[in-house]
Amino acid sequence: MLVVERKKMAIKSFVGALLLLLLSFSSTIKAQVFQIENYNVTGGGIPDITQSLLDAWKKACASTTRPKVLIPGGTFTLSEVVLEGPCKAHVEFEVHARLLAPPELTRFKTDGWVVFHNIDGLTMLGGTFDGQGKMAWAQNDCIKNKNCRMLPMNLRFNVVSNAIIHDVTSVDSKYFHVTVLGCKNVTFQHFHVNAPGNSVNTDGIHIGRSLGVNILDTDIKTGDDCVSLGDGSRQVTVKGLTCGPGHGISVGSLGKYDNEEPVSGVFVTNCTINGATNGVRIKTWPASKIGIATDMHFEDIQMNNVFNPVLIDQGYCPWNQCQAQIPSLVKISNVSFKRIRGTSATKVAVKIACSKRIPCEGVEIADINLVYKGPDGPATSECSNVRPLISGMQNPRACAKIVS
Repeated sequence: MLVVERKKMAIKSFVGALLLLLLSFSSTIKAQVFQIENYNVTGGGIPDITQSLLDAWKKACASTTRPKVLIPGGTFTLSEVVLEGPCKAHVEFEVHARLLAPPELTRFKTDGWVVFHNIDGLTMLGGTFDGQGKMAWAQNDCIKNKNCRMLPMNLRFNVVSNAIIHDVTSVDSKYFHVTVLGCKNVTFQHFHVNAPGNSVNTDGIHIGRSLGVNILDTDIKTGDDCVSLGDGSRQVTVKGLTCGPGHGISVGSLGKYDNEEPVSGVFVTNCTINGATNGVRIKTWPASKIGIATDMHFEDIQMNNVFNPVLIDQGYCPWNQCQAQIPSLVKISNVSFKRIRGTSATKVAVKIACSKRIPCEGVEIADINLVYKGPDGPATSECSNVRPLISGMQNPRACAKIVS
């Protein structure tokens, strides 16, 4: 047995040394840089890099020697582009410029401005992506019109694996700033989103049907959810996020469509939410399709003048466009709200409103300290169709009002 263990240790040491050698060797390989150099000048005098970027990406994607696409400093216009794989090596995409999207919706054929598709291995660094969305917000009727046209998003990551996106800024997207769909092992770090609080449907980062997405040390100011998780979001970590203005950090809305995939493994920690219309929430539609949302944890959250700081809403029905009297069929379980503190802008600071048809299970509320200073008295909490595990400090008193 001892000999076997020594052999295992020797093999581990050899593999470790080999990995270090390979990493050292790869770091000495000079990157093959494909820099954007040929510009077309638009009528406004601002260079357009659309074709130059597509050409550079095509060359970089075909390279096997540390390919890097480099956009130098300056201000450029960029039409909608799809940067597509599969590529032969991990690609670096480095931006030092401010890129401007066409403000007119007529210039777009799809719902994505800059789209990364079918890529395994991507590092995206720097740059400001300005969606110039003010004109589009005025035309956006998607809240009330179910058949509206999906507007362009600043950045789309479709079927992307093993990627890190850092020190990137998204400004004034026409619709969601970022979508992550069908992806695996993607990390956003020091990512910045800036849009007015009244910008319509401008979710900061939306995730769906993806595994292993991390949002770290990020700042989002926008007019909708700072982070939203759609169906199929699994093993998602949000840590060190500053959110607000916006609609908070949301799981859902879930249950609207057939065959939605389960949501599981959501960890939201060490975040600050400022002046948002919601804090941390889970929302499902009434009269919903069958669904599952489980293993979701919200811990160490600072709330500063936030409406609805802690919320499970299984009767989510914006603009009364649903059958609110029919209970949701999305099963919510294994949820914790721990060490959430600060100030509430609403008297009901904690509301756990679960489905009458399928009550929530395994909900834990621990160490809550939320203060409300409105004229109608101190903060309170409401619960329905749930029997939570309660521990630690409770301000307001957990489930002070039971709603039938």
